[in-house]
Amino acid sequence: MYGTRDLTPDALAALVEASAAINSADSLEETLTTIATSAADVMNAEASSVIMLDPVRGRQVFRAAYGQRADELIGVAYDQAAGISGRVLRTGQPTIVNDVSSDSTHYKDIDAIVDFHTESLLAAPLIHKGVALGVVEVLNPKGSRRFEQHDCLLGQVFANLAAIAAANSQLREQLQRDNRGLKDAMRPHGQIIGVSPAMQEVKDLIARVAQSSATVLLLGETGTGKELAAHLIHINSKRSARPFIAVNCAALPRELLESELFGHEAGAFTGATGRKLGRFELANGGAIFLDEVAEITPDIQAKLLRVLQEKEIIRVGGVAPVGCDVRVIAATNRDLHEAMRAGRFREDLYFRLNVFPICMPPLRDRKEDLPMLVEQRLKRLASEMKIPQPVMSNEALAALSRYDFPGNIRYRIKKYGLKRPD
Repeated sequence: MYGTRDLTPDALAALVEASAAINSADSLEETLTTIATSAADVMNAEASSVIMLDPVRGRQVFRAAYGQRADELIGVAYDQAAGISGRVLRTGQPTIVNDVSSDSTHYKDIDAIVDFHTESLLAAPLIHKGVALGVVEVLNPKGSRRFEQHDCLLGQVFANLAAIAAANSQLREQLQRDNRGLKDAMRPHGQIIGVSPAMQEVKDLIARVAQSSATVLLLGETGTGKELAAHLIHINSKRSARPFIAVNCAALPRELLESELFGHEAGAFTGATGRKLGRFELANGGAIFLDEVAEITPDIQAKLLRVLQEKEIIRVGGVAPVGCDVRVIAATNRDLHEAMRAGRFREDLYFRLNVFPICMPPLRDRKEDLPMLVEQRLKRLASEMKIPQPVMSNEALAALSRYDFPGNIRYRIKKYGLKRPD
C-alpha cells in the first residue's frame, strides 16, 4: 500500500500544488491536460502523457501530453495490451524502465511520431475504485538519466490523486451528456397497437432483438410506426437507462447533418465558435435512431460505416478519434437494393445496418386493427380537447376499411365524420 510517509517535504508540496491545479479544472480534457503537465513538474521530467483506456474499442488512447510536439500525440491509439503502458494496465502496478531500448514491450512507434528519444520511463496506473482508467507516463528525468525507487512511490501517489480527478471529470461529463440526451428519450411514446398477424410478428421480433446488441434496420412506408418501434426496442433493452436519440437524416442539409451526427471542433467552419458534441456522443451508452438513413450522402455514409466497424467517430474539423458505444437503429422507406444498384447507397453499409431487419406493415395490410386504432385516437383527441369521447359510426368504420391509407397511421381519421355523443 503506497503512502506519503517517506516522501520529502518538497515532493509533498509539489503533490499538494498539483492536486489543487488538477481539481480546479472544469472539463475532462482540461483535467487530463493538467494531469500531464503536473506529472512532469512533480517528477521533474522532460515529457509526460496521459493514456486512457477505451474499453469499447479495446484501445489505449493518448488523451493529453506535455513536451516537444506533444500535440501530435493526442488521439493516437494502440492495442490495450501493447507497450509498457499495457503491462501496467494488466498488472495494476507502477513500473520503472531506465533503459527502454532493452525492453521488448516498449512501443517505439510513439517516439517516431514526435521525434522524441525516450531513455527512461516511469508509468503508473490510474486506478479508481478498482477499475483501471489509464496510465500516466513520465519520461527522462531532468539532471539524471535514471528514475530511482523513491520516484516510483511518488509517481503512484500522484497517479492515485489524478485517478480520482479523472474519474470525477468523466462522471461529470457523462452526466452532462446524459442530461442532454435524455431530453429526447423522455418524450412521450406510445405502444404498438394491433392484434393482426402482421403486427404480432413485429411485436415478437422487437421482443427477440431488444435484449441483444444487434443493429436493427426498420423497413416500411412512411407512417408505419418505425420510430415507435425503435423506441420500444430501446426501452426493452439493457441500455434503457441511457439516452435514446432520434435523428431525421432527411431533414437537414449535408453540412448540418455531419455536424449534428458527429459534432465539430472550434473553428471547423464559419460560426463554429466552440466544440459541439454530436448526437453519437450524446447517445453514448444508449441508442441512436437514424430515420430516413437512405437520404445521407456517400461521405457521411463512410463515416457512419466507421462508427459501426470501429466504434469511433471523428468530429468535423478534428483529427482524434473518439470512442463511441452506441447501438444503431436505422430506418428507411426507400428500396435500399435499388439505391445500391444506382450507386446512391454503399453496399458495405447496407450489410452493417441490415443485421436484424424488421418490416413494418402498412395499415392497408392490417385493417383488422382499425377499431383498436380508432378507439385509441378518439380517446386521445377527447382528452386533448377536454370533451366526451366521440363515437365512430359504423358507416365511418366501413369507409375507413375501404380506404387504402397512403399515409398509414398518420392519416386523419376525423375526416370520416366523428360526431359528439348525444
